[in-house]
Amino acid sequence: MIGFLLKKSLYDMWDNMFKIVALNLGFIAFSAIPIFLPMLVSKIYNSDLLNMIISAIGILICSVYLSAVSYSIRSISDYGNYNFGELIEGLKKTWLAGLVMGVFIFLLFLIVTIVIPFYISMEPPLAGLALSALIFWTMVFALLSLQYFFAVYNRLGSHIRKALKKCMLISLDNTGLSVFLIIHNTLALLLSVVFAFMFPGPAGVLIYIDEALRLRLLKYDYLEANPDANRRKIPWDALLIEEREKTGNRTFKNFIFPWKD
Repeated sequence: MIGFLLKKSLYDMWDNMFKIVALNLGFIAFSAIPIFLPMLVSKIYNSDLLNMIISAIGILICSVYLSAVSYSIRSISDYGNYNFGELIEGLKKTWLAGLVMGVFIFLLFLIVTIVIPFYISMEPPLAGLALSALIFWTMVFALLSLQYFFAVYNRLGSHIRKALKKCMLISLDNTGLSVFLIIHNTLALLLSVVFAFMFPGPAGVLIYIDEALRLRLLKYDYLEANPDANRRKIPWDALLIEEREKTGNRTFKNFIFPWKD
């Protein structure tokens, strides 16, 4: 399944490159609020509390924007045509999920910059390290689970508490995929630095996560139809026949000169 996921995601991102770039430019514009605005404000009025408030507001805005992007890119995963009007629709339907994720991201920022350094520096050192390790691994589990949050919220029902619960269950039931996703997406964001976060960027990562969830749900449809099946031996070749037919195969020439196909 992972091999096909990489292939389909690559095709979809390539076919929608300019739309992805446009979505990423929106994120870059909003991200200027938590990144640059505190620096500008500090030149006029130097206040750590004010800077933290501005950063928190900026993170929430960025998160709400990404929640709308995640909603809108479902059409790409579903073999449809992307419409920027879906971004506005997504903003109306997912703003609350965006705020929830924004709060989590801000708390993560505080944990990394304040909480963990505090515990590491406390006496006795062993107790501080133990608490830091506990917080770190709790944070890792949260990251593995919440990377699915927007996709789950959009595809499996718009209820915050249920979406959070489903994220944890999906992560626990698909540990290998969850670890692979977070490594892949971290590398994708590092690669994005070369292209100033315009491609693949956050929008590309959201497409990849949505694709992963959409394909993984085929497993649960199969298990629901075959309750006695072995959960560790999912017949992915059979489940992905239709998906492979829709996606097709391309040569390097097809990528660069699609009109010559």
